[in-house]
This record gives sequence, C-alpha cells and structure tokens, in this order.
Amino acid sequence: MRCPLPVIRLARLVSDHPGVVEVTVLATDPAAAHDIPAWCRMRGHRYLGAQEGDGHTAHRVGIRPNRPATGP
Repeated sequence: MRCPLPVIRLARLVSDHPGVVEVTVLATDPAAAHDIPAWCRMRGHRYLGAQEGDGHTAHRVGIRPNRPATGP
C-alpha cells in the first residue's frame, strides 16, 4: 500500500476490531517506515519493527488494549 493508506487502514482495523493485539501492515511506500512508528507514538501503541519482503515491507504493531485508534 502507498502512504497514507497503510496508516489509515491500520487505524480503521484497530478501531473496528478492539480485541486485536498485534497487526502486521504490508507497505510498498518507504514513507511508511516513518509514518507507522509516528502513528504508534501518537496513539500509545508499540512499533515492533519491520522486515523487508518481496516488494514490500512488513511493519509489526503491538496494539495497546483500550486505546482508541482514531485518525491516521
């Protein structure tokens, strides 16, 4: 996904599924390496790191329970 879609979809997923504890976001835009950790800091979630894949980067996010995920 190209930015800002990864962050928008991450926020929507966490909001729609409050029981989720970890999410992996696949992104093709290098800006996601900045945007996703920044979103985590702003929303109180944990950025667990990234791993390069075939044409994408997998970003792991630990979701803090009872934290709203509103906004990109």
